[in-house]
Amino acid sequence: MKKEIYLAGGCFWGTEKYLQNIPGIVNTEVGYANGNTEHPTYEEVCHNNTGHAETVRVEYEDTIIGLPYILELYYDVINPVSINRQGGDTGSQYRTGIYYTDKQDVQVIEASISELQKQHEKKIAIERLPLDNYSRAEEYHQKYLDKNPGGYCHIGADKFKKAEKAVDKSLKYVKKSPEELKEKLTQKQFEVTQNSATEPPFQNEYYDEFREGIYVDITTGEPLFQSADKFDSGCGWPSFSKPIEKNLLKEAVDNTLARQRTEVRSSHGDAHLGHVFEDGPEELGGLRYCINSAALRFIPKEKMEEEGYGAYLSLL
Repeated sequence: MKKEIYLAGGCFWGTEKYLQNIPGIVNTEVGYANGNTEHPTYEEVCHNNTGHAETVRVEYEDTIIGLPYILELYYDVINPVSINRQGGDTGSQYRTGIYYTDKQDVQVIEASISELQKQHEKKIAIERLPLDNYSRAEEYHQKYLDKNPGGYCHIGADKFKKAEKAVDKSLKYVKKSPEELKEKLTQKQFEVTQNSATEPPFQNEYYDEFREGIYVDITTGEPLFQSADKFDSGCGWPSFSKPIEKNLLKEAVDNTLARQRTEVRSSHGDAHLGHVFEDGPEELGGLRYCINSAALRFIPKEKMEEEGYGAYLSLL
């Protein structure tokens, strides 16, 4: 289903270029929003105190990318505590704002802002308002940086590259039902990932696997670990010094063996993976992620591109 949101983030040339690069965003347009005049010109917005904000209308496919993730990416290219200034541009037309047309978005927006506020001491300055009015900007402003590759932009080139590779993992790596998993997994894989079973040491698929590649969640396909962080701990299970990203895992206290351990599960698939211990090599950070082979699928380096994991090759 296609949905829309209006985002003001400083000069709309760069903000549009950044947003249009994100997979799942199907259309962008620049314009002037929530001012006190109708159909303003660029010159009026810049010089006549019209109250409009340079804004990007974003149309997105919500089965590919959700509003929470769009907002995360938006925050990455603005200063959320700056008032009427982004980059070198100053004036109320360069203020930040999230303008919505669907009241159901309010809760999502406010929850997102609440999380963002935790990262800043100063108050978040982003406006959150219903879209009161919007006027499409002049044609020469539309896709300006596509027409003028060397034109002014307050957003760094690295952010554009990051946008091109952005993936809303909450939608791509969706937790499956027990019924779906029973059809997809072997009995051992199901017992490990869904019932927190443990496979025998030295009698599992990957404990002695040291080829280059990545290890993905067997239930969702989400990349969790890479070969460069794998080491031989002698315990009989695959051991890693760290996940590809910390937020890919969630931890929980496990008291099932009459001693306290820290369980690790995949964040999106909620699959039991194993445990993390503080007896790993100090030179690698001191942690040992002891993971069941049955919770993983290994993809060797030479097959990563064809299986859709080419973006992770740079890690190896």
